[in-house]
Amino acid sequence: MRDVTHTPAPQRRTFLKYGGTLGAAAALSSSLSACSSGPESTNDTSGGKGGKNATLTAVIGYGNDGSWDPTQTASAFSMAANNHIYEGLLDTDPISREPYAALATQVPSDLTGTSWKFELRAGATFHDGKPVTADDVVFVFDRILDPKTTTLAQGFFASWLKEARKIDAQNVELVLKFPFPEGVSRLTLAKIMPKHVFSRPGAWEDAIKGKAIGSGPYRQTAHHPKSNTTFEAYADYNGPRKAAFQKMNWLTIVDAAPRVAKISGSSADGEIADNIPYANIEQLKKGGLTVQGGAGMNNLFLMFNTKHKPFDDVRVRQALHYAIDTGKMVEVALKGHGKPSSSFLNEGNPSYRPAKTVYDYDPDKAKKLLEEAGVDKLKIEILAVNVSWIVDCLPTIKASWDAIGVETTLSPQETTAVFTKMDQKQDYQVVAAASNPNQFGLDADLIMHYNYGPENIWMGYARWAGNSVARQLFKDMDRATREPDADKKKTMIQDYIDVVAEQAVLYPVVHNELMTAWDPEKLTGVRAQPYPGIDLLQAKWA
Repeated sequence: MRDVTHTPAPQRRTFLKYGGTLGAAAALSSSLSACSSGPESTNDTSGGKGGKNATLTAVIGYGNDGSWDPTQTASAFSMAANNHIYEGLLDTDPISREPYAALATQVPSDLTGTSWKFELRAGATFHDGKPVTADDVVFVFDRILDPKTTTLAQGFFASWLKEARKIDAQNVELVLKFPFPEGVSRLTLAKIMPKHVFSRPGAWEDAIKGKAIGSGPYRQTAHHPKSNTTFEAYADYNGPRKAAFQKMNWLTIVDAAPRVAKISGSSADGEIADNIPYANIEQLKKGGLTVQGGAGMNNLFLMFNTKHKPFDDVRVRQALHYAIDTGKMVEVALKGHGKPSSSFLNEGNPSYRPAKTVYDYDPDKAKKLLEEAGVDKLKIEILAVNVSWIVDCLPTIKASWDAIGVETTLSPQETTAVFTKMDQKQDYQVVAAASNPNQFGLDADLIMHYNYGPENIWMGYARWAGNSVARQLFKDMDRATREPDADKKKTMIQDYIDVVAEQAVLYPVVHNELMTAWDPEKLTGVRAQPYPGIDLLQAKWA
């Protein structure tokens, strides 16, 4: 996702802090610095597999210098890491996304009502040794639901969750605004954080910069922005998915070539790597590694500045989508590991159906739409993130647009730079970036609200929220959220996705696979994810 993959309230925190693309401040809090006293290292120090002090080395193709605040982040690196450090009341399987009891003792048996009660796991403690209590649960949900504090998680809960109530020290109740069974899978997005740590002045800024104290199977031992983050098994963890590795060292290597080098060859330092370039798959397989892909919502999207003419005209936005030779993009840039988008959702999503508007390659139709819009001699600069596979796709867009008479300039930049321009409300024409809402779940309602809504940060960037079509869309989205009948809800979502497709304000061009590689002689139990990052909670030494 922009790796995406995203000032205290009432000012909105920047997308970069949400999205995990903003460079962390140089110095962390004194408590974090204390736990970061180990040497900054990008080398495996375990000397092999297994053993009491063995270190698993993971190579992550995304930055570790985005926000680590679980209520705010969309950073691929920090979200993956936080899944090992923190727990929700319930967490979800990384592939099926089925919920399971984490800090709570069980999944509620009846999800049709407006009250869910949870008993906390006896003996659960945070990594500083303090017990997990109902006060910590209420503390986190109060932050998420506070209308004066804008967090990314708020958009996943505020529409349907009224409040979290303390029953006693070990029991809590979630009170819903209306029955919403889908919400149970979203509880993994509310990681329970220690109130005694994060209620202190300045603590949320520390969380953004990398301070992480949870109750999960691994505790963070050091954090070096732009280099690596280290973990070790938490000895007092008593939950369902215990640590299989005594130590872990996660390296952040955004550039493709050195990332591949770290996982391959006779001098390989890593046992597992994500974000594997398609061009290197066969090379890695020949070297004895297992390489598997996960197909999901990962996509290259275009976002238009609708306040910059002529992109306020839907015909222009549609023309530019019809003009792209997506078949060539899949063949050349993605090496066959993708599909042209036929809906906002990928074909494997349970709520998928082809949109009424599908942007099949049709340059003649593109020219006609531009002519109807009265647009001639259009010049476009594509502001793009420099994620490696996005950069590979850009030449196809340029060639396609040049072919219909649109003079196109490519401007790939660090993700930080791209979204800083939008946070500063600088002018732009078109943004090309990567996104994958599947890191939050498979729920179509969640996915669409992540991208569209009256207060949505993406809509702020596109400058479209005030449009009359947008206002009606947002009303239709809210009605779908509240619809109790699952089949009717699915149809309502599919219907408003037709509007999203037709308007093409922020819309995917292709959906692609994400590739993960690992050494099968060292690791077992690994499953390739269809979203950025890795999950090692069920992996172990071979």
